[in-house]
Amino acid sequence: MIAELDKKYLWHPFTPTDLWLAEDYRPVVIVGGEKSWLIDEQGNRYLDGNSSIWTNIHGHCNAAINGAIKLQLDKIAHSSFLGLTNDLAPILGKRLVELGANDELTRCFFSDDGATAIEAALKITYQYFEQNGQPQRKKFISLSAGYHGDTVGAMSVGHSKLFHHCYKNMLFESDEVMSPYCYRCPFNKAKPQKADARTYVQCGRECLSLVEKKFDANGDRTAAWVIEPRVQGAAGFIMHPEGYLQQSCAVAQSHGAMVILDEVMTGFGRTGELFAWQKEQVSPDLVALAKGITGGYLPLAATLVKEKLFDGFRGEVSRTFFHGHSYTGNQLGCAAALASLDLLIDADGERARKDIEAAFRAAHERFWQLTHVGDVRQEGCILAVEVVKDFATRGAFDAKLRIGARICEAAQKYGLLTRPVGDVLLLMPPYTTTKDEVNLMVGALCRAIAEVTENL
Repeated sequence: MIAELDKKYLWHPFTPTDLWLAEDYRPVVIVGGEKSWLIDEQGNRYLDGNSSIWTNIHGHCNAAINGAIKLQLDKIAHSSFLGLTNDLAPILGKRLVELGANDELTRCFFSDDGATAIEAALKITYQYFEQNGQPQRKKFISLSAGYHGDTVGAMSVGHSKLFHHCYKNMLFESDEVMSPYCYRCPFNKAKPQKADARTYVQCGRECLSLVEKKFDANGDRTAAWVIEPRVQGAAGFIMHPEGYLQQSCAVAQSHGAMVILDEVMTGFGRTGELFAWQKEQVSPDLVALAKGITGGYLPLAATLVKEKLFDGFRGEVSRTFFHGHSYTGNQLGCAAALASLDLLIDADGERARKDIEAAFRAAHERFWQLTHVGDVRQEGCILAVEVVKDFATRGAFDAKLRIGARICEAAQKYGLLTRPVGDVLLLMPPYTTTKDEVNLMVGALCRAIAEVTENL
């Protein structure tokens, strides 16, 4: 009944319409959750292999976050943040700034989701230069095939042909440089090996030279370098070589540009540190946070900025940042976020993340036993498996075959729910996931890969 109502009345994001409406397609209807598991209307249980699109970091139905929301609900659910404040948002802002462990990131601007956090960062940067003596700095540079969200500004710095080609005439002009995608880098002279391509790449770090050339070409017209630190999520879980983040950001700042880091997916412990940029010597000017900020419970986002940017909006009323959201600083979201942060820094939470990292490292060998696995790459609690038509040439499957999607559909039979990015398969589970559950996820994905690819 629910599935029929859905097909009749709803429109799903990132979902091919005809495939969803096909008579023989029965969507999974989720009615419950428990730690790392999702439960459908028939009572079937599935491991949540991608944390419900990278958001649910502490598992489903977490008692601490549930309790914090219930307690807040008896006080107030929401009040305006325009010209008012509340008793939770300032505390959350302080906690986020302190977790950043950067003396220069001192201000927090709240919004609703990852795209709006990026949108705020872009507009803050643009307006700062406009009213502080450098109005020529209007150009944003970012990585090719990137994805930073679906608002117009976020799309403009995304360069994702798959997601945003239809809207190209709506977007403002920005510049792009080649992603440091070691497995498919045109400068990589190494033959494929059964290991993460970053560990055997043979090149002259041309990816960094291209960044330098791009900034040189734009001179003093560049406003900011926009980058997902260390891992590009929706671009295909491209994991950058060590040092790329630090060196590319140094190039940007040496040219007088800001550095905007998109930690929407990589933040809150995903990469082995609380924030991915903390793994390298980087001093970002703005950082966008979302997804895991509330533990996957409620829409909330934050843009952290340096004090110098905040100071650039002081003075005349015309210098005000005229940008905001109806639910800015929402009390329920802040309550969930504060409870989530407590869990994140707890010793048990840190130990659980290390256990997942170790279990993923041990799982690599199982994937390499499969004929059509071309690259297996890991960053902390993120594991990506790229399937290919031909291992020796890195040749990809025809996109029309939807190999990645078919593998994830097959994995449902073995108790795993996850989504691919093209033919890159992802495991990014909640931190409640045990070693045994990681092994179940890996086993389900291996079986699904073999089932789909070996029968082609």
